[in-house]
Amino acid sequence: MEPIFQRYIGIDYSGAETADSSCKGIRVFMAEGSGEPAQVQPPPSPRRYWTRRGLAEWLCEELAVDTPTIVGIDHAFSFPLAYFEKYRLPSDWQGFLEDFHHYWPTDAPHTYVCFIREDPHGRGKWRTGERTWLRLTERWTATAKSVFGFGVQGEVATSTHAGLPWLLHLRKQCKRPIHFWPFDGWEVPEGNSVVAEVYPALWMRRFDRQHRDGDEHAAYATAAWLQRADREGSLKGFLNPSLTVEEREIADAEGWILGVV
Repeated sequence: MEPIFQRYIGIDYSGAETADSSCKGIRVFMAEGSGEPAQVQPPPSPRRYWTRRGLAEWLCEELAVDTPTIVGIDHAFSFPLAYFEKYRLPSDWQGFLEDFHHYWPTDAPHTYVCFIREDPHGRGKWRTGERTWLRLTERWTATAKSVFGFGVQGEVATSTHAGLPWLLHLRKQCKRPIHFWPFDGWEVPEGNSVVAEVYPALWMRRFDRQHRDGDEHAAYATAAWLQRADREGSLKGFLNPSLTVEEREIADAEGWILGVV
């Protein structure tokens, strides 16, 4: 079976500080063809590490070329169905992103996620959820955390609230349309580049860590697993998991972690 993609990008994300802060926790690894995944350093600047803004701009440039690429990012792309029900939101993903960005403009300069979360007079208080709320894909994943579980070990809440506006940025600003899986469909049109939610903990023990720190290895393992699954022919099945009609309808709104079956 021919591989679907030619490049594989794994991103370990971070919601620390602001969108323009140098974040040690953001790491990027990329594999081309059957080559070994290699770390991608940010463009030269006074900042040593990636910023969230810089990463989004780089992704726009990379995904503008005619090279089918799959990108795995380790934060949630949507919220539990209970959130949509509480705020009477339509289940379309674009509308969710725009509504979220209105209340949580975490891509704004000098803005920390905690600034919005802790401001009693801010807009964020009108779009919150319970830390007991889990998406279906999280209930199927033993150690996955709630997108509203701030301050717990291994939390994904901060990175999710910091990262969602940048998904909207990619959707609106990239020159070539990106297939955001599964919101744009479980089947990926031939030749398209894909951005998907991943959970590196599913794969980190499958690959020798060598000299990499935890963030580096999370990004490496993501790129390496995407590459291996595609080249072995199993990725197509992971992109179209066996779900019931009801489960798929839920996932159409909540999203899905690639690799969870």
